[in-house]
Amino acid sequence: MDKRRYFTKKILNTLLTIILVAGFNFMLFRVLPGNPARLLLPKGHFTAAALAQQKKVFHLDRPLWEQFGYYWVDTVEGHFGDSYAQKQPVTQVVGRAIVPTLVLVGTGTLFATIIGVVVGVFAGWRRNQAFDITATNLGMILYSMPTFWVSMLFILYFSVKLGWFPSGRMMEVGVTYSSFVSKAGAFLRHLFLPAFSFAITYMAEYELIMRSSIISVMKEDFTLTARAKGASESRVLWSHVAPNAMLPSVTLVMMNFGFVLSGAILVETVFNWPGLGLLSFTSMQQRDYPVMQAVFLLASVAVILCNLIADVMYYYLDPRVKA
Repeated sequence: MDKRRYFTKKILNTLLTIILVAGFNFMLFRVLPGNPARLLLPKGHFTAAALAQQKKVFHLDRPLWEQFGYYWVDTVEGHFGDSYAQKQPVTQVVGRAIVPTLVLVGTGTLFATIIGVVVGVFAGWRRNQAFDITATNLGMILYSMPTFWVSMLFILYFSVKLGWFPSGRMMEVGVTYSSFVSKAGAFLRHLFLPAFSFAITYMAEYELIMRSSIISVMKEDFTLTARAKGASESRVLWSHVAPNAMLPSVTLVMMNFGFVLSGAILVETVFNWPGLGLLSFTSMQQRDYPVMQAVFLLASVAVILCNLIADVMYYYLDPRVKA
């Protein structure tokens, strides 16, 4: 397929999907029972003036088709209203939570991908041997363990019993550090347990998927041809088998990254990590609907864009796409 045609098709599909998701986000709080403006107000007593103001802010006093137009203008301009829980614009509230989540998710995803893929490659290459049996059984155990349970176990053992790592938050509250190095070291100590707890389940998932892909690709004709030509085992593995077996893992990694970018809710809640996951959890508890709307839209767009990145990577990784 022509490169320009392929990329144009994927980008148009992405834009169409974002438009549909944004439209669903528009309808989400308007199909709920009751007055949409009431849902956007804090629970409890409120005045008629506050209700009228909320209607005006979100253009709920207009016909539905006009509301949809205003919604798109506000969305493009980044106007999502104010968070009544924090009394600040939603863009500021969500913006503060993006970087902590990117740091946590990025670190955990990098660790899980590297370890999971490498272990999966060697497990599949040495199928039914001791390393494969050990890695596969361990991967199944880790994959079946709930993330919140693993997080709490790590806190009990590494924080409470051994005292090696803090039990939560990004930094100690009210602590002044003497240098950048000491501050960075404190941050890394806070980051380790959440990132490792987040990564351990995905690491097992990537290991199992990669192992299965390696075993499948080893049976392909081009693998037999490479061996028949006298290529060494390491060359067959890293030049022929592993690159082709990476394709399912690329899709899985990008999809997972898109989903968890919305916030590793369980890990962030257990460790009190101030990211999108904890923000989503607290917003649901406080019924902070403007924040929930913004996080939902951000999460959806993240998933869609990560799938677009996976499609672009497929063009360069899979020769069949160009055929």
